[in-house]
Amino acid sequence: MNSLNYHQKRILNCSVTDPNKILPIKYKWAREHYKKGVANNWVPDEVAMQQDIELWKSKDKLSDDERRMILYNLGFFSTAESLTANNIVLSIYHHITNPESRQYLLRQAYEEAVHTETFIYCCDSLGLDPDEIYTMYQNIPSIKKKDDFVIEITKSIFDPNFKTDTKENIQKFVYDLVGFYVIMEGIFFYAGFAMMLSLLRQNKMVGIGEQFQYILRDETVHLAFGSDLINTIVEENPEIWTKEFQEDISKLIKQAVELEYEYTLDALPRGILGLRPDIIYEYLKYIADRRLERIGLSKFYSSSNPFPWMSEIIDMKKEKNFFETRVTEYQTGGLRW
Repeated sequence: MNSLNYHQKRILNCSVTDPNKILPIKYKWAREHYKKGVANNWVPDEVAMQQDIELWKSKDKLSDDERRMILYNLGFFSTAESLTANNIVLSIYHHITNPESRQYLLRQAYEEAVHTETFIYCCDSLGLDPDEIYTMYQNIPSIKKKDDFVIEITKSIFDPNFKTDTKENIQKFVYDLVGFYVIMEGIFFYAGFAMMLSLLRQNKMVGIGEQFQYILRDETVHLAFGSDLINTIVEENPEIWTKEFQEDISKLIKQAVELEYEYTLDALPRGILGLRPDIIYEYLKYIADRRLERIGLSKFYSSSNPFPWMSEIIDMKKEKNFFETRVTEYQTGGLRW
């Protein structure tokens, strides 16, 4: 590819891009996110579940509210990961013809498959009823509302005749990206992360908690890629970034915060482990401001972060955590001297 074509490379609607030629790379952020994904590689089978199984089968070591919280989060995440994967494979990959971005999307699709496998592994290990877990997105109103909200935002681009060839359609495509990257992965997952990782901090359900930690780390990269993708599309198509369009996106993110809070009240009605719905609500508002600013919009809430330990969990090295988890298991397992 000559230098003229290199400078003419665009994320969307680029006649000079050959999707089979990844070099030379123009969008270095896509390459960096790909390498971070590879460095984060993990699979659920490497996480021991024996402590979780014993705790789940116990009569009095988990409260009814803790069990409810665990089931709600397994129910939401088990199908939300598939919903995200289908969108990547069936929609985003089709319309993003830039090769280095496609390389990352392939990596993300694999990670979504790993996340889906995680919930199969968790359900099988705990002996849960799959009909109950995998129909919660239909039977639990607060979960259904979240899924329906994202599906409504993105339904137009699943039209087989959809093309990103007009200002209106590029806006619809950006809506899709906001729906899945900013809202689904950047807001709708985070009450669940806070709940399950709070259990991990209490040394409860450590196997599931460790897997949620790894998923959170993956989602952090997904969110960064999606935000860079949105920002690049806007930079290359500035005519779409109207004041009205920006207000519409801000409104969507605010609605997402309220839906996630409604889900929090449902999954955690009374509060446990020092974790209350009102505190999670503050956290949701805090991360919503960060999501808004990441795509060039003004923050709305100005809330502080009530869970600074969430950032520490994201930054913790996998090898260190994996080793420490094993040490904990040896110390509290069945060995007696």
